[in-house]
Amino acid sequence: MKPSSIPIAELAGALDHPERVCGLHFFGPVPVMKLVEVINGLATAPVVTQAVLDLSERMGKTAVPANDRAGFVSNRILMPMINEAFYTWMEGVAEPQHIDEIMKLGMNHPMGPLQLADFIGLDTCAHIMNVLADGLHSERYRPCPKLEQLVTAGRLGNKTGHGVYDYSK
Repeated sequence: MKPSSIPIAELAGALDHPERVCGLHFFGPVPVMKLVEVINGLATAPVVTQAVLDLSERMGKTAVPANDRAGFVSNRILMPMINEAFYTWMEGVAEPQHIDEIMKLGMNHPMGPLQLADFIGLDTCAHIMNVLADGLHSERYRPCPKLEQLVTAGRLGNKTGHGVYDYSK
């Protein structure tokens, strides 16, 4: 299981004191990104949530609470957008560089969704989409066939030097 998709209830359920369990979802690169999602489990005590929020602030992070649902908040919104970018490419609506440029300039995103997918790792994106599909009981969250094809081919993004884009040049 990938770190950004571990259900807090699953972790807490294995312990004697589930009220003491709270998740922290950091964003990469961790030294640069300010946000940390503080994930409350079903049994998380409010005092524990507050302690984790305070700890996050002391680490220089902006802590925002969310509840334990598949994908939390960030991946629940981000990953379907990335997946739709793969469908847009697969269906011939535009080439990857054009999709990314439109999203950067039109939506003021610092990088386009396909470039971001390469940065995250295409295998991680596909995994999170499957976690969303299973956790939300909806096939609409399954990874785009184009995304799955790249993962199967070993084109995982920056970490392999080739994903949507070729980084070996």
